[in-house]
Amino acid sequence: MYGNVRGSGGGPPGEPRAGRRRGAFGTASALGALLLLSGCFSSSDGGEGDGETASKPSQQPKSTVPYWVNPDGKAVRQAAAYAKDGKSAEADLIGRIAEQPVAEWIGVEDPQGEARGFTEAAAKADREALLVLYNIPHRDCGSYSKGGAADGNAYRAWLDGVVKGIGDRATTVVLEPDALPHIEDKCTPEQFHEERYALLTEAVGKLKALPHTKVYLDAGNPHWIKDPGRMVEPLKRAGIDKADGFALNISNYQTTEENKKYGKQLSAMVGGKHFVIDTSRNGNGPAPGGDDPENWCNPRGRALGATPTTRTGDPLVDAYLWIKRPGESDGTCKGGPKAGEWWPSYALELARNAK
Repeated sequence: MYGNVRGSGGGPPGEPRAGRRRGAFGTASALGALLLLSGCFSSSDGGEGDGETASKPSQQPKSTVPYWVNPDGKAVRQAAAYAKDGKSAEADLIGRIAEQPVAEWIGVEDPQGEARGFTEAAAKADREALLVLYNIPHRDCGSYSKGGAADGNAYRAWLDGVVKGIGDRATTVVLEPDALPHIEDKCTPEQFHEERYALLTEAVGKLKALPHTKVYLDAGNPHWIKDPGRMVEPLKRAGIDKADGFALNISNYQTTEENKKYGKQLSAMVGGKHFVIDTSRNGNGPAPGGDDPENWCNPRGRALGATPTTRTGDPLVDAYLWIKRPGESDGTCKGGPKAGEWWPSYALELARNAK
C-alpha cells in the first residue's frame, strides 16, 4: 500500500480493486535515523568540494506545521545529487518535496530503534514525529505491498517495540493503512477479520496509553468504500472511540474537497471524530478512470497537493499530511520500481505539475 493499492473503488471479490494504495516502507535504518541527532541540520550537504551542494532543509514554522522535516530523507539526497551534477532546475523541483515533513514508515527489523531514532530527532528539533505503522498480518491481500507480520503474536511483539521506541515524545501515528477498507471490500479473507480487529484495538490502546501520542485509523477514500456508512462498524470494532480520529486518501489521488465531504459524513456517524487527509499527490486529482483497472497505480499527470499543515480552516480536519512519500513508487506498474522505492522521474513530474 505504501505506494500501492488502494482504491478507487473496491468491488466484489474477484474484481480488480481500482485504487488501493501504497507500498513498502522506504524508511531509513535505525542507525541512519540516530545519526540525524549528531548535527545534520548543516547548511550544505558537505560534499567533497567538487560541484554544487544543496542546502539541508530547515524545519517549517511550528505554528503552521508541527511535524519534523527529515534532513536526510530520500528527496533531500536526490536534490543534493542533482545539485552536484549541475542540474539546478531538477534540484529545485525535488526541493519542493525535500522541504516538507513526510511520514516515516516503520520497518520490520528494528521497530524500537527506528521509532526511537525518528522521535528523538524530531524532539531535538522541537517538532513532532509523524509515523506510519504498516505491518498487519496478511497485508495488502497479496498485491504489490504484500507481507506484514507472520501472525498476531509477531505483530504484537513488533508493536511493543514501536511503543517503547516512541516513549514520551510527541508523535502522530497513522495506523495500518488499508487494513479496515480491505475487510470491508472483502479483499482480506473472512477468517482473518476477528484477529485484525483485535490487533488494531490493542494497537490503539497501547499507543494511546503513551502520554503524547495521537492515533488515526485508516478509513480509505471516497472512491474506494463509496458509502461512508460501511466504514462505521469497522472503525468502531478497531477502537475508533479511543483513537484521535481517522485518516483518508492515504497514497491515493482523490481531491481534498471530496475527502472533506466524505470525512464529515463519516465523522457524524462515529461520534464527531476528527480526521486527517493525505494531500501528498492529489494536486491534480485522480487519473481519468477509462478502462485501466490500475488507474491508482503510478498514474501519469499527477501533482503534489496542498503542503502539510494543521491550519486547514476546518475544525474537523486536524491536518493535511504527506503520508505517502511523494516520489516513491506505487508498485511495478507503468514502468515503476517496487512499491515504496524512490523513483526520481515520478518525483520530478509530481513537483513540476504542482500548482
